[in-house]
Amino acid sequence: MQRLFRKYHRWLAIVCALPILLPVVTGMLFPVAKAFHQRDIAGFLIHLHTLENIGLDVFFPIINGVGMLGLLITGLYMTRLFREKRSLTKPLDS
Repeated sequence: MQRLFRKYHRWLAIVCALPILLPVVTGMLFPVAKAFHQRDIAGFLIHLHTLENIGLDVFFPIINGVGMLGLLITGLYMTRLFREKRSLTKPLDS
C-alpha cells in the first residue's frame, strides 16, 4: 500500500506543479509591477493569476484545492503517523 501511495503522490506532484506554480509566480510579480506603476502589466498578472482571461476563474481554485488535498492525504499516509505501533518484543509462550 505504501508503494501505491508513493506512486500517486509522485503523479499528483507532477500534475499539480504548474497550476500551483502559476498563482505563486504571478502573486509575487504583481506587487513588483504595482510598485513600479506598471498598471497594464499588473492588470495582466491579475487576470493570469485567476485565469479569468480563459474563463477558469471559478474552477481554478477548486482544481488547486483538490490537488493539494490529494498531496496532503498521500503525504500524511506515507509518514506513517496514523499506523499502529508494532511491539518489538516477542510475546512469551506459556
